Amino acid sequence: MDNSISLENPSLSRRQLLNFLTGATVAVTAGAALYPAGKFLIAPGEKTGVGGAILSKDILGKQIPASQILAEAPGTRALVAGLVGEPTYLIVKEDHTLDRIGLVDNCTHLGCTFPWNPLDQQFQCPCHGSRYAPDGTVVRGPAPLPLKIVQVTVMDNSILISPWKETDPRTGKKPWWV
Repeated sequence: MDNSISLENPSLSRRQLLNFLTGATVAVTAGAALYPAGKFLIAPGEKTGVGGAILSKDILGKQIPASQILAEAPGTRALVAGLVGEPTYLIVKEDHTLDRIGLVDNCTHLGCTFPWNPLDQQFQCPCHGSRYAPDGTVVRGPAPLPLKIVQVTVMDNSILISPWKETDPRTGKKPWWV
């Protein structure tokens, strides 16, 4: 008796072939539909420079040239989108350059954003009454900590904002946000 398998029977039946083709068609169609949806829902990666530096941007995500902010009067606090999109104040100094320290516009009490009050020369949180000096130190609570700071650098009419990792110059201690 011969126990060998006949070579005349195909290894793939017609039903298996049609099931494979149907599954492949559904997979390609679903992939083609999900790819644009995924690109829309997942934010693109931010290009960063040395030390995690990013370019400052406006509220619409367009790069802000340094000349635009430096055209403002000395003492101006310009609000830009900084690291991770956090609102950040850049300060124009008397010699029409940017201060190397930027202040992140998030109250250390509950994370509110707040305006600069030029009349009182303070940042004033409208939610719970915290007040900050021009350098971001707490003048009046309930905020327990000074504002987070970032490093600001100007290169070729571009403003680079990078995380502050050095000793906090206001307190002389390691930054609380590192």
